[in-house]
This record gives sequence, C-alpha cells and structure tokens, in this order.
Amino acid sequence: MEMKNNWRTAKAATLLALLSLGACKEHGEPAGQTSARAQVSVVVLRAQSVPLSTELPGRVVASLEAEVRPQVTGIIKQRFFREGSDVREGEALYQIDPMTYQAAYDSALAALQKAESAVPAAQAKADRYSALVKRNAVSQQEYDDAQDVLAQARASVRAAGANVEAAKIALDYTTIRAPISGRIDKSSLTAGALVTAGQATALTTIRQIDPINVDLTQSSMSFLDMREALEAGRLRSAGGGVEVKLKLENGTTYPLGGRLEFSESNVSPATGTFVLRAVLRNPARLLLPGMYVRAVVDEGTIPRAFLVPQRAVSRDLRGEATALVVREGKVVQLALGGARQYGNDWLVDKAVLDGDQVIVEGGQRVREGDAVVTRRVEIDTATGAIRPAAPLAGVRDAGAPASGRPLLSRDRQPNRG
Repeated sequence: MEMKNNWRTAKAATLLALLSLGACKEHGEPAGQTSARAQVSVVVLRAQSVPLSTELPGRVVASLEAEVRPQVTGIIKQRFFREGSDVREGEALYQIDPMTYQAAYDSALAALQKAESAVPAAQAKADRYSALVKRNAVSQQEYDDAQDVLAQARASVRAAGANVEAAKIALDYTTIRAPISGRIDKSSLTAGALVTAGQATALTTIRQIDPINVDLTQSSMSFLDMREALEAGRLRSAGGGVEVKLKLENGTTYPLGGRLEFSESNVSPATGTFVLRAVLRNPARLLLPGMYVRAVVDEGTIPRAFLVPQRAVSRDLRGEATALVVREGKVVQLALGGARQYGNDWLVDKAVLDGDQVIVEGGQRVREGDAVVTRRVEIDTATGAIRPAAPLAGVRDAGAPASGRPLLSRDRQPNRG
C-alpha cells in the first residue's frame, strides 16, 4: 500500500514539472535563459579624425659655431670681451702686439712710394724714344729697351702695392675679431701668452643659440611605416611644414614651438637611423648646446580612427593586443593589429567597426560568442574611473530587453597627448 502511494506522489510531481515547462515555452522564454546572460559595461566606439605625432630623442645644437684662432703670430696684449657674454660679428676680442706688423706695413708703404717714383722717368724716356725712332734718330733696340723699362716700373708699382695690402691685412689681424654673432665661451689663454698663426688650440668659441637647432634621431623603419601609411591614405599629411614641440630633461615643455628644417639623405649603417633637424627660437637662452631633449613631431592626421580605452585591451598568448566587443548582442574578440598607445587609449585604424561596443568591465566573465546584456558607460580621461554615461533618447542597449534602460554613450574628445 505504501509503495503504491509513493508511486502516485512521483507521478504527480512529474506531471507538475511538465506543466511548468509547457507554460514557459508558451511565453517564448526558456527557464534560466535570462539569468545566464552576463551584464558587461561597454563604451561605444566612433570613427574620428585623430592627429598623430611621434616622440623622438634629440640633442640641442648651435645654429652657428665658430672657433676663434689667431691668423698671425705674436704676444696677446689685451682681451676685450667678458667670458660668457654675447658678442657681435666684427667685435674686437683680442689684441696681439702690432709693433712688428706696423713696421712691416710702413716698410711696404715706403717701397710702394719708391716704385711709383720711378714710373714718370721711365714714361718720359719711352715717349721721347717713340718720337725719335720714327726719324731713325735712335735704333729700334733702344726704343724697345725704353718700353721694357716702363713696363718693369709699372709692374714694380703693382707688386709694391700688393705687398702694402698684405702688410695691412697682417696688421689688421693683430686685432682678433668675432667671426659671427653669438655667445662667447671662456678664453683658453690670457694676456702675455704667445700665439701662432693657425694654431691647433682655439682661443675661444662663439655659438649662435637664437635661433637654435635640435638634431633628432628617427629609425628608418618608422620612416618607412609613415610613408606607407601616407601612400595608403591611412595618414593624411598636415602640410605647411612639420611642427615640433620639445620636452626638456626635467619633464617640462619648452614654451616655443619649431619646425623641421631638413633631414639627412643617408641612414647610418651602424644604428639604422637618420637625423632630422628642427629649428626653434630661443630668446630666453633656455636651450643650450648639448642638452638632451625629446621632441614631439606631428606626423599628420588619421582621417578615420578609433580610440579604444586602455582598460579594454589585453594581450593574447602571442603578446598581441586584443579587445572584446559586442556585436548583435554577442561577444566578439578582435585582434588589434597595428594598434599604438595614444595617451590613455589605444589608437586603432583596423578591425574595429563604427558603433562597436567595446567591453571595459566584466570581460573576464564572458567568452567569445556569449550573449550578454550591455550597460553603456563613459570613462573619466583624467582618473580612468568608470561612470554611467548620459542617456541618448530613443536608443536602447544591444542585447537588453525592449523595456530596458536607454542607450548610454561615451562623450569625450580625443586625448591629444
């Protein structure tokens, strides 16, 4: 009797379960389906024009540099400049004892006067013989000799004049002048020192530092990638010259911008790099030759790119950047080939579609192909914190029921850092 009652109880329970299942099917929603769909926070990706720049290492170089050396031999009598000051082209820097050079100039001048005094007599004799030879009063030989004497006298004047000029130049060289304008270094010698013409040791060095040059180093691989992107249309040249901004060694930004002036036409076989030269104004003399800097160089603009939040990007087993997006309510994993860091985001111009919802929170709980419920958020660009996005009227989240909450979007400008 007891076994019969147990059998009836089990049969009733089975019948009740079948009725419940049928009721669920009638309403078109299998039991447990809603609870199985994970909720993820997403940011909507929109195509936008993104300015692109690259950061290159560089060294500050004087725009002009001249080592000052004596061009005559002698004893330094006086130094006229203050070390570390600015000097102008042609300004007197040193005075070499001019006595011997003054004497040489005076002697050359006297020789010139002597040569000039011989010309009138030679000219008169030549003129007289020219008239006499026509009357056969003198021989042709005597006439030719008179002409030769006149020519030699004139040549002696020219030679003496050249000697005077050379002596004057040597005398002028006893005053050593600045070959360029700029800031002058310390002096390597003092008054009383003997210097020689063209000596190996420079007396001092002058550098022009306003404007000033910065030599930047770029790899040939980066150059080829940029050229390929330009030719393929993924990168649009800014035109009108390439702008450059500097970051100093202490992390501060140099207040004045500059432009690229030229690039070398050869690549170093040892390093695989070549040099770009930027020119900047330097009125405050903040940039000094030899300083290490980093330059932010504008490469152009990517006309259609996406900024993927950094927290949405992970690495696969091969070390490649990937991200999870939601398309038609299901999770899709994307390989972000060619992605590069752009401020707090990743810059992507491939694989991503306009309107893709990239998962920024909850991605560890889902796999590719899973159906999910999305909650749209925005990310604070300063702190990286997630917060609910402002609702967009008339739009709802993909994968959410029709009666669900309005669609939320990420409203921010591209980070141009």
